Amino acid sequence: MALKIRIGSRPSKLAIAQASIVRDRLAAHIPAEIEIIEIRTSGDKMTSASLADVGGKGLFIKELEQALADHTIDLAVHSVKDLPAILPEQFRVASVPVREDTADILVTRDGSSLSALAAGARLGTSSSRRRFQALKVNPTLVISPLRGNVDTRLARVADGTFDAIIIAIAGLKRLGRVKDVKFVELDSRDFIPAGGQGALAIETLADRRGDELDRALAAINDARAFYETAAERAFLATIEASCTTPVGVRARINGDTLAVAAMLFSPDGSRELMDSIKEPLATDFAPTYAEDSGKRLAEKMLARGAAAILGK
Repeated sequence: MALKIRIGSRPSKLAIAQASIVRDRLAAHIPAEIEIIEIRTSGDKMTSASLADVGGKGLFIKELEQALADHTIDLAVHSVKDLPAILPEQFRVASVPVREDTADILVTRDGSSLSALAAGARLGTSSSRRRFQALKVNPTLVISPLRGNVDTRLARVADGTFDAIIIAIAGLKRLGRVKDVKFVELDSRDFIPAGGQGALAIETLADRRGDELDRALAAINDARAFYETAAERAFLATIEASCTTPVGVRARINGDTLAVAAMLFSPDGSRELMDSIKEPLATDFAPTYAEDSGKRLAEKMLARGAAAILGK
């Protein structure tokens, strides 16, 4: 009897596209019947409320983790940036496939740059990080909340509700929509992305180790992506970031060096703090070394007053 693997995914087009990437890569390493099971999460049901008001990013994974615990699914596919920085002990990130582009982009009807947007232009984003980063570049913008799937967000520009929106390019690339819109890539020095942006996390039960599926998950794991996101998540855990914390962090492997850069703001955006570190890369790509690097950057910024800036 063929092995059956059940992949849990949110039902959006992007989530299914991401689960399909994992399915196809697993199929190359394990002879199995692989099924994607759509699971509507609390976050999918609450399309208008602010995440901060209804429970945060955990709403996008709660039902998927319950399905793992109930053995309804064998693994769940998430965007890394949707995961809390610290998972319950019952679960683990078993694999992080090759990472997509981490850039934020500005989508407009005519391809304008952020600085070229007219005074009073309406910019859509529900990310406090993106809000404050955008206002640094163009303080004349009027920024309003934006939620919904990729199609919904793009439609808000097309119908004139917004003059521009900021989204991650990774979603457009995975959906094959890059050629459908006019955009400019935002400078990563001004727009350090959310921790985990562009990366997928394959979550399993923590005690699922050593079986055929675990070996296949190891085969599709990208050591670079796993290492970088481990550093980013450790940084977020150390500063005790929540879904509402206006913070960006990006770890990047350059040769034999790991560089980690972060930017954070006060809740009202009036104060900011940026810092970075460069450290030798662990020769065996052990994620604990990456986590240590992320923690060291966080501790460096906390020593410079990050907690007070964040209002903690």
